[in-house]
Amino acid sequence: MSEEKNQALLEIKNLRGGVEEMEILKGIDLTVNGGEVHAIMGPNGSGKSTLANILMGNPNFHLSDGEIWFRGKLVNEMETDERARMGMFLCFQYPSEIPGVSMDKFLRDAYNSVKDENISVGKFNKMFRNTLKDLDMDESFVNRYLNEGFSGGEKKRSEMVQMAMLKPKLAILDETDSGLDIDALKIVANSVNKLVNPEMGVLLITHYQRILKYIEPDHVYVMLDGRIVNSGGPELAEKLEEKGYDWIREKVGIET
Repeated sequence: MSEEKNQALLEIKNLRGGVEEMEILKGIDLTVNGGEVHAIMGPNGSGKSTLANILMGNPNFHLSDGEIWFRGKLVNEMETDERARMGMFLCFQYPSEIPGVSMDKFLRDAYNSVKDENISVGKFNKMFRNTLKDLDMDESFVNRYLNEGFSGGEKKRSEMVQMAMLKPKLAILDETDSGLDIDALKIVANSVNKLVNPEMGVLLITHYQRILKYIEPDHVYVMLDGRIVNSGGPELAEKLEEKGYDWIREKVGIET
């Protein structure tokens, strides 16, 4: 099988996998093009975060079958850092705190690793401050330790800064809206809207419809029991908000 082809930004074929002996994903098919926002919605336990972790090559999750094509290359066997250098980026649902490591140092090291460069401190700091300004964020982020003492909203904004600096081709947002109040949600959503461009695609994983009031998706999918069971446009998210996931369960014959 060839490991290169001309295709979409991301193409997933019959993806199966999970944790340890448990198969959580049961055949996922999905295609994302540059400039598109794809929202995956589903209740807790449906497999959304498992999908995000398998896409990024998290070694705690296993891929048992199927193919992941990214920018024309089969990435099934690639390590997480290789996928990151190709342009994949994951915003975590619960970003970790790293005491003693400042945001600017962490991001400069990440930038050099992903971009395979050795950017000077001065050039990087100027880029960092310009990015904070573009995203309407406070310059205090520069010298603070990574996520230490950050509120939930600050942690998610920190993720947005990282995404803006690294400029990925694919941003996977794993329940980025989780735990945010309305003001923080708007800031995060505005950041995503500013960063989306024709060469970058977004896979937005969420439990609720509320973030989709501020980030309009091109496609919406509903995941239940490790499968995508329905798809549509923004109107599907609105219908889920109105009727809940039981409506979908009844429609496709999946028991609660």
